[in-house]
Amino acid sequence: MSLDAKMRGQALLLLQFLLKLLIWGNIPVSEGIWLNLPSTGTKCVSEELHTNVVVLADYVVVSDDHHRIPSISIKVTSPYGNNLHDRENVTHGQFAFTTHEAGNYLACFWVDGNTQENSDVSVNLDWKTGIAAKDWESVARKEKIEGVELELTKLEAAVESIHENLLYLKNREAELRSVSETTNARVAWFSILSLGICILVSVLQLWHLKSFFQKKKLI
Repeated sequence: MSLDAKMRGQALLLLQFLLKLLIWGNIPVSEGIWLNLPSTGTKCVSEELHTNVVVLADYVVVSDDHHRIPSISIKVTSPYGNNLHDRENVTHGQFAFTTHEAGNYLACFWVDGNTQENSDVSVNLDWKTGIAAKDWESVARKEKIEGVELELTKLEAAVESIHENLLYLKNREAELRSVSETTNARVAWFSILSLGICILVSVLQLWHLKSFFQKKKLI
């Protein structure tokens, strides 16, 4: 093996390590979830996302009885209540969307009525966001890149995603700070107003008692 090939291999391994470190340490890109749905009721999962984030999810009902798999219903909504995915009487499916609203995105599951009572249903949900939901094979074929160049592209996408997350968190922190300052100011004015009312009532009580005692010629 030549020195250049060896150095390229080491650089590729380093880039892969940095990419995984950035993704695992800063971006919640993929999450596999097992849900045990009761025979009655709804179970939901949520994730807080900012705008322009790609979401891709697969869900499947897992059952020991392969001849009779229970069916479920699913509904995915945006922070403002818009329906993004709504299915009934299904055993598996997939949904994908790009976020246009910042906030908590909610996916709710419940068992259809034809399932036996007192029997829980297991659902596997594979929820991917950001760069994990991106089809890198298609990107590589389209842009005709591979090897180190492909890993650099992934690393660049990871850095951009981290930067967007930091900006989102910064904006959220500014909004929460503004709300906190406004609340503190209102509480301060309410406290001052309450103190003024108490002082006014005390003065009126003293004046009334003084007038009462003077009429009774006690003072």
